Amino acid sequence: MNLSAMLLPEFDQETATARRLLERVPDGRFDWHPHERSMSLGRLATHVSELPSWVTNTFEEDELDIAPGGQPPFVASVLPHAAAILEQFDRNAAAARATLAGAADADFEQPWTFKYAGHTVWTKPKYEVYRIFAMNHLVHHRAQLGVFLRLLDVPIPGSYGPSADERPG
Repeated sequence: MNLSAMLLPEFDQETATARRLLERVPDGRFDWHPHERSMSLGRLATHVSELPSWVTNTFEEDELDIAPGGQPPFVASVLPHAAAILEQFDRNAAAARATLAGAADADFEQPWTFKYAGHTVWTKPKYEVYRIFAMNHLVHHRAQLGVFLRLLDVPIPGSYGPSADERPG
């Protein structure tokens, strides 16, 4: 069994869990944030919907410069409503899954570089980028989104078993 085949069940589980959480994001609360330095709910949910595309980027590109010279600065987007967030997530997750499924073992060994304004921040094998920069990042922000929803008293689904909202009694 090749590496991508071994990683696909985890990918499917983590993206399904993320989607269940995104389904709970309430329209009309996108500007809410728990702290002045926190992302807004809308930005965080949009970011979670973007993250599967980082899997695609990892295997289709060899680097990412988040502040390329001569380009306008990055502006984080916020999609207008929950349905748009789910649509983007579904599109990105489907593309990421297809990319992961098509990756050969040798692809995971290739270097990938993260840059800021043309300067290398780090270079890692694509396997590490996939695990840390894409998947662990998705799980991290998905958990953060769960906390945001909990603070808004939105019942949250379980990630690795029933949540407190799903258990009887």
